[in-house]
Amino acid sequence: MTTLTVVGTPGERRVTMFADACVRHGLAGPAVVSWTSVLRGEEVRLAPGTLVRIDSPGEDAEADALLRGPGEPSRVGGGARWHAAFTAGTARVREAVGRTPGAVLLADPGEIAVMFDKRLCHARLAAAGVPVPPALPGPVRDYAELRRRMDEARWGRVFVKPAHGSSASGVIALHASGDRVKAVTSAELTGGELYNSLRVRSYEDEADLAVIVDRLAADGLHVERWFPKASLAGRVIDLRVVVVDGTPTHAVVRAGRSPMTNLHLGGGRGDLGAVTAHLGPDGWARALAVCARAAACFPGSLAVGVDLMIGADWRGLAVAEVNAFGDLLPRLEGLPGSGAEGLDTYGAQVRAILARYAPVGAGARHVPVGAGVRHVPVDPGRPGTTTGGPV
Repeated sequence: MTTLTVVGTPGERRVTMFADACVRHGLAGPAVVSWTSVLRGEEVRLAPGTLVRIDSPGEDAEADALLRGPGEPSRVGGGARWHAAFTAGTARVREAVGRTPGAVLLADPGEIAVMFDKRLCHARLAAAGVPVPPALPGPVRDYAELRRRMDEARWGRVFVKPAHGSSASGVIALHASGDRVKAVTSAELTGGELYNSLRVRSYEDEADLAVIVDRLAADGLHVERWFPKASLAGRVIDLRVVVVDGTPTHAVVRAGRSPMTNLHLGGGRGDLGAVTAHLGPDGWARALAVCARAAACFPGSLAVGVDLMIGADWRGLAVAEVNAFGDLLPRLEGLPGSGAEGLDTYGAQVRAILARYAPVGAGARHVPVGAGVRHVPVDPGRPGTTTGGPV
């Protein structure tokens, strides 16, 4: 029988939703290796022949302290330390898999590391011909250098992103002209410290903005030219598309009144049917094809979440992010024609796992992730259900 192990946070909903999907497909619930034990350097013990899924540490406070160091969990920053500690943790998992007979990783730790470095991810996508916004090359060390480089590139509007951030933490949508600036961000500057806020705010005092950017730059910055996004009903939109084993299986529209559309920042789920109608069949097929191409840059990863931006003219497309753990979309059903109809994102992954690793006779059929035929659904007529939790 196929057995699975999840490296995650016990009881966290990513783990429990994946476990529920396993049970629905006739499998035993997966064993769970806690991220806290991995990050403390404890021995990772795996059952022979198990398939190992690496999942997000989630919002576990102890794991966050082990990754970024002690401090207020809501603080912004510490991304470079987080990335180094997390990458070391995934390497320990890979070593454990390597010494366990028959054990197989369902995601490549090296690819996860690239997806958690926006500079490396952007470069990989661009090299593969995936449409991405232009980005400033090389390091941007502080606010003064940011403004100088913007002027040299003649870019008046940019997105400033912490190199290792997630969930829009520390992201700044910046419009600058001379000594006039307007920055929209979820980072709250309080007493000289930066904290994540659930409320997007604006800064127009250049001195405050310089403090924020200088603080973020210590962990590395990725700066992209602003990509004007499409809007519906007065809200800016983009898409989160989950690609499972090469096939775009689920999509959700994220709609917001600020440049950041994340649901926890006040965004909402938009009307996928309206988006596909605006794009038309050919445009929708092209959008999904771009997501499949982005996912193909990470062939060792069973599933990724692609954040796709649609241009204000409803023609241009650009990938903003590729997320290693972008599958948390509760109660979202698969796209028509994807083969994942009636399945949530976790069910689609379990089915893909079974197709590749289900026992055949006395042995298991271990086929490398990403080796299958890639199918891109093109039917925009019946978009999946768009109710559920945050993106």
